[in-house]
Amino acid sequence: MALGVFSTAASAGEGTVNGAAGGAVTGAIVGGPAGAAVGGVAGAIAGTLLDPPPKKVITYVEEQPAPSEDVVVQQKIVVGEPLPEAVTVTPIPDSPKYAYAVVNHQRVIVDPSTRTVIHVVD
Repeated sequence: MALGVFSTAASAGEGTVNGAAGGAVTGAIVGGPAGAAVGGVAGAIAGTLLDPPPKKVITYVEEQPAPSEDVVVQQKIVVGEPLPEAVTVTPIPDSPKYAYAVVNHQRVIVDPSTRTVIHVVD
């Protein structure tokens, strides 16, 4: 059990670090040194909030049968962006923090309360 807690804590830290680094780079490009500082903070927050889902959630989504109808939208599916309202998301049993959808031939895991894409399943 301790391993699971350590793994989750490590994952959360990695998301924060990766988010901070990405935000700092983006901020520096847009706003120079001041932009890098602001972007780093914003990226750290986003990285923490969008940590990848647990393996059991990814496995569950991978094992679900393909939908009978294809759902295709014009917008690109991007981690951190919400799915269009027209896309139906399906809750994941035993993991209420997650839902999934198959859109543009991709399985995606989302936050059901915001519809924000958390992970694109490869």
